[in-house]
Amino acid sequence: MKHFLIPFAIVYLLASCTSQPEEQLPNIIYILADDLGYGDPSCFGQELFQTPNIDRLATEGMRLTQHYSGSTVCAPSRSSLMTGQHTGHTMIRGNKEVKPEGQWPLSDEIFTIAELLKQKGYATGAFGKWGLGGPGSTGDPTRQGFDRFYGYNCQRLAHNYYPYYLWDNQDKQILPNEDDKLEAYAPLLIHDQALKFLEENREGPFFMFYPNVIPHAEMFAPEEYMEKHRGKYLPENGYEGSDKGHHRYKDGGYGSQPEAHAAFAAMINLLDEQVGDVIDKVRELGIAENTIIIFTSDNGPHLEGGADPDYFNSNGPYRGYKRDLYEGGIRVPTIAWWPGKIKAGSESDHISAFWDLYPTVAELSGQEIHSGVDGISFLPTLLGKGDQVEHEFLYWEFHEKKGRQALRKGDWKLVRYNVFEPEITTTELYNISLDPGEVHNLATENPDITDELLELMKSARTESDIFPFKPQSYENTL
Repeated sequence: MKHFLIPFAIVYLLASCTSQPEEQLPNIIYILADDLGYGDPSCFGQELFQTPNIDRLATEGMRLTQHYSGSTVCAPSRSSLMTGQHTGHTMIRGNKEVKPEGQWPLSDEIFTIAELLKQKGYATGAFGKWGLGGPGSTGDPTRQGFDRFYGYNCQRLAHNYYPYYLWDNQDKQILPNEDDKLEAYAPLLIHDQALKFLEENREGPFFMFYPNVIPHAEMFAPEEYMEKHRGKYLPENGYEGSDKGHHRYKDGGYGSQPEAHAAFAAMINLLDEQVGDVIDKVRELGIAENTIIIFTSDNGPHLEGGADPDYFNSNGPYRGYKRDLYEGGIRVPTIAWWPGKIKAGSESDHISAFWDLYPTVAELSGQEIHSGVDGISFLPTLLGKGDQVEHEFLYWEFHEKKGRQALRKGDWKLVRYNVFEPEITTTELYNISLDPGEVHNLATENPDITDELLELMKSARTESDIFPFKPQSYENTL
């Protein structure tokens, strides 16, 4: 047997190296509400009901008061989030459905946040509504970096809270909701799987994307939640929808709801409890100090299925709703929570957007990002450390309603509607700091600023063959 003499210095060095624990990568939970307005959480101004658990996130974390969604509707907003690109560059720029189920798919060439994190050994799970590619397509979440998916693949089918089935990765899970049965409320099933994912991956690191379907229409909530809110928001708002026998029953049509006000409050009550469950679970598992939770919404409040955002002041002080590019359609309530890292009870007016999550996550996990990402990491803002780089501008385009565009640079925001029809195109300029409600159009008074932002708007985008968007001109129409 051979004996080797190892110098003491080398032994000491080896011992020192092995005794140093590797830097622990943080767990990341991203909760995305669906069509939740800026003014819907009570910590952002809601007065008709309370959201104590969302408020708890704010009390223990940071409110981001100038954070914007990727778009003003579902699929492009999620594409912006997943790719780190705004709607002038991201692949999915509109809600385009592909039969028999799903939306236009992300391609294999797209490198998502989930794939980025898998490079660093993260377990990845998505629970809720996907909308970026049908089952088995290139955009299927299990082909875009997620180890685990449970929920609705298709946005149209996610209109129904008692669906015939949900997807469990590649398996279709049939639910006891055949005919007119309303037995399995999908958000409850999805929530159970999300909590199970946290338990199974407690050792970390993990990334949990939780695109909750609440409070998107239809306006349905379990009876135990309806009971708590029934009769409190009068006069009620009734809605006659697609019930049994209708060709769109449980196929994207919204069911009838005679108590839409109560249902809306009940749905947010449930959403708030689910947020609380996530907070409690990470604390119970002893991983809170190494877990960042971000809570936000995919766009502004909707007007469908009996929803009544004016009654609840769902867009807060802002103008517009879902499908608008005014602040009410794209400025979203956002909270970041990380005990011991993000200052409790803090607030930031840093201007940021969904496409900033990608570089923020890259910085959190110690990775470089590829070229073509429009986002800027806002981790310095969250941690209060280092210099926060600011955007030159933010840009949005919306492919419905005869074409809409918006661009924000500093306090100035340019909004253009009906861009496909030059004879009715509008050009509006607002100073957001002085006029957050976008009441006073200053385009005529500030032609130089208007022209500057029009030029930026023109150069901010590239054309897409899949989602063509061709404004007829970039001239000041005033």
